[in-house]
Parts: sequence; C-alpha cells; structure tokens
Amino acid sequence: MKINASLFALLPGVVSAFTTTPLAATTAGRSSSSNTILQAFEEEIGVTAPLGFWDPLGLLKDADQERFNRLRYVELKHARISMLAIVGHLTTGAGVRLGGDIDLQGTSFSDVPAGLAALSKIAPAGLAQIVAFVGFLELAVMKDVTGDGEFIGDFRNDAIDFGWDVFSPEEQERKRTIELNQGRAAMMGILALMVHEQLDNNPYMINGLIGHPVDFNAGF
Repeated sequence: MKINASLFALLPGVVSAFTTTPLAATTAGRSSSSNTILQAFEEEIGVTAPLGFWDPLGLLKDADQERFNRLRYVELKHARISMLAIVGHLTTGAGVRLGGDIDLQGTSFSDVPAGLAALSKIAPAGLAQIVAFVGFLELAVMKDVTGDGEFIGDFRNDAIDFGWDVFSPEEQERKRTIELNQGRAAMMGILALMVHEQLDNNPYMINGLIGHPVDFNAGF
C-alpha cells in the first residue's frame, strides 16, 4: 500500500531594506517588529528540518500569538482528520468491512466500495447522519471543553490521558512534533489518494510503479 504524502509546514520569512531616509527608517522599524514576531514563532512545535520556519503564503506576516494559535488549531484539526482518513482508506481498500447492513434497505457494508466511490452507495439520509455526527464532534467533543488544556489541541478534558502526564517535557514535545508532522503528511496523502482515484481509479499508484499494482475497488 502507498501513502502518497509529503511533509507540509506553515511558517514565514520577511526581507527588509534599510536606508537613511526617515521613511525608510519607519519601514525598517515595522520590519524589525515583524521579524521579532516571526522569530518568536521559530521556537514553536513543528519548526523542523529540512524546511525549518517556512510560511510561503505569508499567513503569519504581522500575526500575533492569537492568530498563530488559531492557525495551529485548524492545522491540528485537519491533520487528525486526515490521519484517520488515511487509515480508513487503507483499511477499506484492503477489503475490511463491518458486518451487517448500512441502511434499512438491506445495503450491506460489504456492498460499499472504498474511497470517494463509497459516497455513491450511501443514501442521502445516511450522509446527513454523517454530517450531523461530525458537527456534534466539532461543537461538543473535539475541543477544550474544560478550559484546562495545556497546549493548542489538548482535548483530554479530564476524561482521557493515555499516560501523557508521566512523559517528560522533552518526550511530550517530541510526541507533539511527531503528531504534527504525521498529520501534515496525511493531509497531503489523503488529497493525493482522492485525486488519483478520480483521475484513473488508481490511488495507490506507487504500487504500480514498483511492480505490484492494486486493482482498486475491483468487483464494485
């Protein structure tokens, strides 16, 4: 199986020109202030080699900590969703299904193909239930409900821990970095899987390149 992914990092750089004119001095002052802000973000989780601190779209230009925290929250949320999507795509692509029926009309889980093709087999009411469930998670579960989160994306809410508190600060930072980088790869990976499925029904194209092609959704 293949996960067509690449690391993706969000973070910026600014170039300033300095002259002796009053106007240039003002510009230089603004640039210096902006550079100071950016340097603060260079120490954040996720600034890793080889890209380091990289923001090609300038999303953090003149941003404050609140802006950074918002972008990091959104990045983590999409990263976690994408990691689950990759696992789901690989699992169903391998033919694993739940038993029983998915609706009252007798459509079994085994009748539902993998990938985007699955949407064509799910009734509108079923899709509405999925959207409603995701909305519930977004609004009531996947957030810092208690307000006790130690960092952006800390959704333990005094209900689940998995031994996090026994890790050293260095280990906690390492694990957060791994999650973020794996999530960035997963965001690119699930996008690639969907694109290649729509192009030629060959999402696992790497398998074909190495001589082990996958007949994706064969029999559906």
